[in-house]
Amino acid sequence: MKRELRSDAAPSPVGPYSQGVDAGAVYCAGQLGIDPVTGKLEDGIVAQTRRALRNLEAVLEAAGLGLQDVVKTTVYMSDLTDFPQMNEEYSRHFSAPFPARSTVEAAALPKDAMVEIEAIAVR
Repeated sequence: MKRELRSDAAPSPVGPYSQGVDAGAVYCAGQLGIDPVTGKLEDGIVAQTRRALRNLEAVLEAAGLGLQDVVKTTVYMSDLTDFPQMNEEYSRHFSAPFPARSTVEAAALPKDAMVEIEAIAVR
């Protein structure tokens, strides 16, 4: 059985997908650094990373989970030269044991974002 996760504290989907799905494990759609109130991207890689992780946290909270329950993330970046700044901010939101992570450079991200982060969490 799967259940859609929705949070008003994260941006609404802009297409035919859910913010997250609880199917035993929780699968969160990639989150951009968009402020859910203004609908605008934050400025800079650090602010976008912070907001993307806050948006993920909001989706996880809809499932009764938090960032501490994340076992895997995938980080998509428009420019890997921003990796050190993204990594520094990312490290402020997780503690050991850290989730497994893949980071890839994408030719482009929605809304010309600098970073998009998706996550898988378990109870």
